[in-house]
Amino acid sequence: MDRQVKYNSLENLKKEGAPIIIVAAVHESEAILYACEENGIKIEAFCDSIKEKSFKTFCDLKVIHTPDLPNKFSNARFIIASQHIQDCLEQLTGLGYDNFYSPLELLENYDLKKHNYLITQSYMEARLSVCINSHKMYFENKEKIYMRSIDIMITERCSLKCESCCNLMQYYKAPKNTDEINILDSLSIISQNVDEISEFRIIGGEPLMNRQWSLIVKSIAEKFPDKQIFIYTNGTIAPKDEKLVELKDKNVNFIITSYGHLSKNLNSLENQLNKHSLNYVTTPAEHWVDCSSVRHHKRSAADLKEVFKQCCVKYIYTLLNGKLYRCPFIANAANLKAIPDNPSNYVDLFSKNENVKNQIKKLVKVAKFFPGCDFCDGRPYDGTSSKGYDGKGMIKAGIQTKDILSYKEYK
Repeated sequence: MDRQVKYNSLENLKKEGAPIIIVAAVHESEAILYACEENGIKIEAFCDSIKEKSFKTFCDLKVIHTPDLPNKFSNARFIIASQHIQDCLEQLTGLGYDNFYSPLELLENYDLKKHNYLITQSYMEARLSVCINSHKMYFENKEKIYMRSIDIMITERCSLKCESCCNLMQYYKAPKNTDEINILDSLSIISQNVDEISEFRIIGGEPLMNRQWSLIVKSIAEKFPDKQIFIYTNGTIAPKDEKLVELKDKNVNFIITSYGHLSKNLNSLENQLNKHSLNYVTTPAEHWVDCSSVRHHKRSAADLKEVFKQCCVKYIYTLLNGKLYRCPFIANAANLKAIPDNPSNYVDLFSKNENVKNQIKKLVKVAKFFPGCDFCDGRPYDGTSSKGYDGKGMIKAGIQTKDILSYKEYK
């Protein structure tokens, strides 16, 4: 099958020619940079759609804001480190570029233990496994159903009250937990009807507020021992030893977002994870794209396609209360009844009236937008752009609200 991205990259990248740029300044890009150096491939820069990343270097190389690339390079070769391969292609071909390479050949004989990284070696191994799997699936039969990740929302409860939470926690009046059985039964149905899933992401709210969180994670890890699991937490809760000891020797990683003084147990959490030799990475919450308003825009089909095209979370499949969604906004808006109930927005995994596999395939491969997209301001990769976006742009992360925010509820 013809693909825009080339697999056989080494010989072509070693040749003199257009500058070589690694797409996305993400953790796994550091290993790809080292692999290039080992093969005598010179990298000019990184590019990234998040403008803030261009304000500083990454691995001592400049980071170019992706929309600015044509102003600097009339021609270039790109190694796509990002797992969002199709999104990268759409953006870069839209800018006039056509020379793309997968890092798969670079990573085939790469010994990650030879280098030190900005993250731990074990965490780098986890990130690379997902990256490699995503690129392998890109070259697989196009009929296969692939999900890079699934966000498993185990609670609506959160220990913070962020007024601009993109997952809409600020609207929940009586937040609830999701029980273990519902989650495991849902994942069984999904796994039976999907060819490949690279990772599971445990989210909330704040997932550690569900008292069953460690049991849920352990059960998922045992049911899917070859999958990476990433737990997203805000540094407000430090789990006790008995919770963490259950996760020993499992493919479990913690993603900690630090909100400064609000993350009151950050140091204790890190100490606990170090004590139990669990992988984690901590990053500061800097700025968010404003995308938490729920309002009916009444857009045209063409405008909805543009909103969907620009969206940075359109491949963040979300599991919530037995339903599979394409993005966290629609999942929580539907759960809150902040948008009209429309079966086109989700797959009801426990429905007896539909062919679940065909429904999932349609969700993954066919959809150009969803009815729920018309209630979202949009969430573009480039928060400084107004293309397919009606929000305020970049805002400060983690601003707290005292009161639950109100919204229109559809019966």
